[in-house]
Order: sequence, then structure tokens, then C-alpha cells
Amino acid sequence: MDGNTNYGILGVQAVVKADATVPEVSAASILAKVSRDRYMTEIDTQYPEYGFKQHKGYGTKKHIEQIRINGRSDLHRVSFFIRGLDG
Repeated sequence: MDGNTNYGILGVQAVVKADATVPEVSAASILAKVSRDRYMTEIDTQYPEYGFKQHKGYGTKKHIEQIRINGRSDLHRVSFFIRGLDG
């Protein structure tokens, strides 16, 4: 697992920067990004006001502006807002 913790999952080894050193983790990272990007493009049709197709859900300036204008959608993570989007 990429990172510095295995979150208490037995049998899983955490490796810092595993995505750069472990081929299986690198491949999983690429597959996850491609899958997420496709999903964000799909939901853009349901939520065009947020521009998911352009920023793929990353916290870009444009994305933050659209959330401030339109509010949080049911797809946005609550934790994203707890960390200070409103401030």
C-alpha cells in the first residue's frame, strides 16, 4: 500500500512512495486515476455547474469557486469542507 500506514489492515505493508517503486502499486495508481477521470467526466453531465470534466474533482481554483457559488453537491466529500473550504 502506498503511504505510511496500513490503517490496521492485517497482511498489508505500507510503503512510502510505493507508487514510484513497486510496479503493482504504480499500475494500480494509473488504473485508479483513469477510472476516476472517466467517472468525473460521466458525472459532469449530471452536475455541469461544477465543471468536473475539466478539473476531474481536484481542488483547483475553478472547482473551489464553483462550490462557493453552487454549494456542496451530494457527491462532494464532507471532509473536504471540514478542512476549511468555507474559510
